[in-house]
Amino acid sequence: MTMPNIKFLQPTSVDEAVSLLAAEPNETKIISGGTALVIMLRNRLIAPSNLLSLRHLEELRSIRHEPGTGLRIGGLVTIREAEMSPLVRDKNLTLAQTFGRVGNVRVRNAATVGGNLSEADYASDPPCVLVALRARVKARSVRGEREIPVTHFFKDFYETTLAPDEILTELIVPDPAPGSRSSYLKYISRSSEDRPCVGMAVVVNNKADGSCQELRLVAGAVSEIPQEIESAESMARGKRLTDSLIEEIAGAYAAGIEPLSDLRGSAWYRKQIIHVMARRAIQQAMAGN
Repeated sequence: MTMPNIKFLQPTSVDEAVSLLAAEPNETKIISGGTALVIMLRNRLIAPSNLLSLRHLEELRSIRHEPGTGLRIGGLVTIREAEMSPLVRDKNLTLAQTFGRVGNVRVRNAATVGGNLSEADYASDPPCVLVALRARVKARSVRGEREIPVTHFFKDFYETTLAPDEILTELIVPDPAPGSRSSYLKYISRSSEDRPCVGMAVVVNNKADGSCQELRLVAGAVSEIPQEIESAESMARGKRLTDSLIEEIAGAYAAGIEPLSDLRGSAWYRKQIIHVMARRAIQQAMAGN
């Protein structure tokens, strides 16, 4: 692939990277795994003046756990590394399993956690799960560092709240509450793809008496950003999640979403799938599977 007139920048530290990005933030594209950016370049969908490579930033490649904070996953950790990490699997099996549903193994070995989130692909698997898990991301620029809740990170199709001069450096996933249960289900409507028509993430926190303290139910791939319907979730609070209540919540959840239509399914079709997936995701989480 030829890239005429594009300057290739290769910083060796995050400080150097944000400094280079600050010089021409609107004319510079960041490349880490390159699984999405290279396709856009080849198809001439973008024509940046600069490509800022993060491949030499070893400080962004760690996976660690911090008591009281949770999992801390560097932006350059590959999806495959996060999927296979014994630490991620021990602390949050649903998250590890979700990373294992992204694309195929070739893609997962190249794509990075930070790149996946920064791209904000509406049909990617991790975003809805990370919203349900109440994860946060760290972003750094020459102006300093800030944390952004994933619930406020995605703005629109392929658009985030990252400023043009910011780099996503870390994903922070809080430890599940004691007794918390979670699951992620993915429905694929086209055999030639591995991208979801509907992805459904759920987190259920129960009280000691078995009633529901909190339910978080988040759909991905159905709209420009992950969708969470608080009015449907609130139906579970203080109650036992019986099959009839789960069915009622799933119906209210599907009714509250206005899904998009694309090659993977019409809006009407997605509504039917959302109803079914919401019910199954809650049931699976409750069963501990």
